[in-house]
Amino acid sequence: MELYDNIKQGERGAWVSIGAYLLLSVLKIGIGYWTKSEALTADGINNTSDIVVSLAVLIGLKISRKPPDRNHPYGHMRAETIASMIASFLMMAAGLQVLLQAARGVLGGEAPAPNPLAALVALMSAVFMYGIYMYNRRLAEKINNHALLAAAADNRSDAFVSVGAAVGIAGAQFGWPWLDPVAAFAVGLVICKTAWDIFYEASHTLTDGFDEDKLAVYRKTIGAVPGVRRIKDLRARAHGSVVLIDVVVEVSPELNVEQSHDISDAIERRMGEAHRIANVHVHIEPYTEST
Repeated sequence: MELYDNIKQGERGAWVSIGAYLLLSVLKIGIGYWTKSEALTADGINNTSDIVVSLAVLIGLKISRKPPDRNHPYGHMRAETIASMIASFLMMAAGLQVLLQAARGVLGGEAPAPNPLAALVALMSAVFMYGIYMYNRRLAEKINNHALLAAAADNRSDAFVSVGAAVGIAGAQFGWPWLDPVAAFAVGLVICKTAWDIFYEASHTLTDGFDEDKLAVYRKTIGAVPGVRRIKDLRARAHGSVVLIDVVVEVSPELNVEQSHDISDAIERRMGEAHRIANVHVHIEPYTEST
């Protein structure tokens, strides 16, 4: 089935992120301690939390590939979302730790400027992570995988975090040593903000929240199907990377069962072609003039 093949491809992107974060976290934390750069060390800690996020995405993708069973008639797609929520808690813990260490550095008084090598490492990792972001974004768009797309966005934010760390380290070389711990504090804020965004999106999805703008687009697509006289009700919810749609449409009461069924098939086909949505439940009712 194409859906499960796409999920398997998404796992490849998660493995790429895990490999990149493992390499960068060891490099940044090691060189950060050696060069006495709090900003680079904080960036490395950020990457260790990103390993957890990528692992959560990978585990979620693997579980979501399990086919529907007796206890899960809709499949296991929401495993991605649950894994993302767990990862957000771990990311927040890492971010708070970085903030605490950076605050101690800022309040602890003037410290010697870190070795310039730390800035070079931060810049090189920024370029490397942006390349990972481009790879995962293209793959996510190709297979329409929202979990991998979120991981790609995390890759991009990590690239920007590394740029910020490099700026702080470079500033310390010009007589502003306080910029290094300040940059570390900024990294901690980014980690916490990313954790909150992941938590908010996951909780919104798990409570069946859905984007109203997307619903308006779906309504327009369904309304354009020949034979649909009016859309009485339209609901949608995300089930991992899959969107489930329930729609009630009114058609001419003069149509027979076969003709009404053809309209239902046309709606399902059009949603698949226009929005790559294969899970559409259509309920047909006779059209009546509004009073």
